[in-house]
Amino acid sequence: MWYRNGTQLQNFILTKRNLPVGSISTGSYARDCSPLGPVVSLTPSSSPNAKFDQLAYCEDIAFWELYNKVGDAKPAKRILLSGCDPNRKSWNTVMGPLRDPNPRGSLWAYTVPSSSSEPSPKPQRIALQGYPEGHDFHPLGLEVWPSYAGNASNLYIVNHARARTVIEHFTLTPSTFSSPSSAPKAKYIRTITSPYFVSPNSLALTSPTSFYVSNDHLITRRWPIIGSFVPLLESVFALPLAFISHVSLAPPDAITPIDEERQHVAEHKFAVKFMPFPNGIALSSDKKTLAVASSSLGVVQFYARDASSNALNLKKEETVKLPFAVDNVRFAHAPEGSEEELLVAGHPHFPSVIKVAKNVTNASSGSWVASISSLSSASSASNASDSQDPLGPYAAGGRVKTILQSNGVESEGGFPTSSTALRDPDSGALYIAGLYALGGVLECRPRGI
Repeated sequence: MWYRNGTQLQNFILTKRNLPVGSISTGSYARDCSPLGPVVSLTPSSSPNAKFDQLAYCEDIAFWELYNKVGDAKPAKRILLSGCDPNRKSWNTVMGPLRDPNPRGSLWAYTVPSSSSEPSPKPQRIALQGYPEGHDFHPLGLEVWPSYAGNASNLYIVNHARARTVIEHFTLTPSTFSSPSSAPKAKYIRTITSPYFVSPNSLALTSPTSFYVSNDHLITRRWPIIGSFVPLLESVFALPLAFISHVSLAPPDAITPIDEERQHVAEHKFAVKFMPFPNGIALSSDKKTLAVASSSLGVVQFYARDASSNALNLKKEETVKLPFAVDNVRFAHAPEGSEEELLVAGHPHFPSVIKVAKNVTNASSGSWVASISSLSSASSASNASDSQDPLGPYAAGGRVKTILQSNGVESEGGFPTSSTALRDPDSGALYIAGLYALGGVLECRPRGI
């Protein structure tokens, strides 16, 4: 284990860096960055079924792009979708605990300002229209297909429910997001289950009805007795037991009550087997490259994709190492004429995340977001150090760059537990989800644009 992963263990398990309250490469953190949610403590209600109505503890975010018509080069509007769960410290099937799955998590919408001069709107909680009563909702990874000419879009959300992890299927219609005075709606379509959904984490859509899904562990905390310690060993020892699948769905109207569970998935294929802790996954805009984050190894792996079969070329795998425990990855849509890059969010010190999850008094966990460019040359880039970047030798000659760092102390203005990062290609604004951030999502809008 030390031969294969000793450097990474040194980086984000044995070493805790002295990080700034906040720094960002594109401007001033203190001036340009602020959370979308209120940074106030979460006090559970006396009622066990009460809802937390706060935008907080957000694991994944995604842009829902609304185009006027098919073929448009740019969307007319971008809406940031955030999957949040203020109850995460009582129910977390990845890190624990599994104490109380009540109340539900929430889904939020934020209309992205088109320029730095446009005022920030207020985030809106999305109503889950038709969602079954008594059905848990603990969102993790989410992905949405774009909308064209006002058409409805398919939205898929990994739901770590109390009995098992499933994928929820919703549709979003732009017309229900047009009024600032009424709550936008996500229409519930179905709950997708499969024997292959062992521990779903992140999604990458290949069509409106198909996607790659990462399964982060083979042994989960749901297991009796061994579930309390084996998943942690699987993570820390980087045991290659998990996998990534490609799933094609059957139409909802084709499902019959008989053996309903096995009818949702029309086709299942293993895309990558025997991988340690595959976490976030993302598909490039040309659909030719799949990026996969391995949290245990602190690496991002790039696979060439065959669009006709959805198979990945495992012989031409490219690997980029990072000095933190990588969480989710997102390709940043590049402005015309510039190169697409991958944004990687993660955790500088993994034991600190565990302390926060366990609700240790005064515990905090920092944030680190980096970008990876020149994907086609990932395997041949040098490991030249960059003295201007805290990545040091991991900067790979400037191809990997730090975008944001924070010590995660929210009382000082820091932002904790970065899990996903997105950049608006038009305004340059950066959005970062915080797994255990009271403010939920950090918005950094460069004032000079």
